[in-house]
Amino acid sequence: MHKGRLEAFSDGVFAIIITIMVLELKAPHEATFAALAALGSKFSSYLLSFVFVGIYWNNHHHLLQATRHVDGRALWANMHLLFWLSLVPFVTDFMGENHFAPLAVALYAAVLLVSGGAYWLLAQALISTNGADSPLAVALGKDRKGFISMGCYVAAVALAWVSVWVSGALLIFVALMWLVPDPRIEKTLGR
Repeated sequence: MHKGRLEAFSDGVFAIIITIMVLELKAPHEATFAALAALGSKFSSYLLSFVFVGIYWNNHHHLLQATRHVDGRALWANMHLLFWLSLVPFVTDFMGENHFAPLAVALYAAVLLVSGGAYWLLAQALISTNGADSPLAVALGKDRKGFISMGCYVAAVALAWVSVWVSGALLIFVALMWLVPDPRIEKTLGR
């Protein structure tokens, strides 16, 4: 099966996710700095989510760039990933609306955790379809960066109940770790 439709559909879903998130940012009714400052938590949660969705979109693109074929298992794994990512606008709004309350931060981190797990399942499905010696399999290797991310997500969920600042710092650390596109795939494809 050709991967083009999977890429096009996924790109559309990523675009809709970002659009929904920005639509949740409502302009204040007053033209004052105080009114803008009141949007601080909503804008901060939007910014973090925009970065995460951008990271997933970028890495999703790289996954498919290193893939020759997709099968039904990969299609469903992709839908699984898109389902969890489609919840990002909800948890973003929940976290911003509730000024980073522990439950909101824990739920946000949990959605990122299951999204990370879904991304890993998609990568495994694509490796299975394209072979253990495929460029994708070679590029991903042991995926230490992915497992570090998952550990940070688990810690962020648990630590949200202790300190939302520590939990948030872990999420920002993961975002910074992935902000630069994963060079493993580009290096492998460049060979």
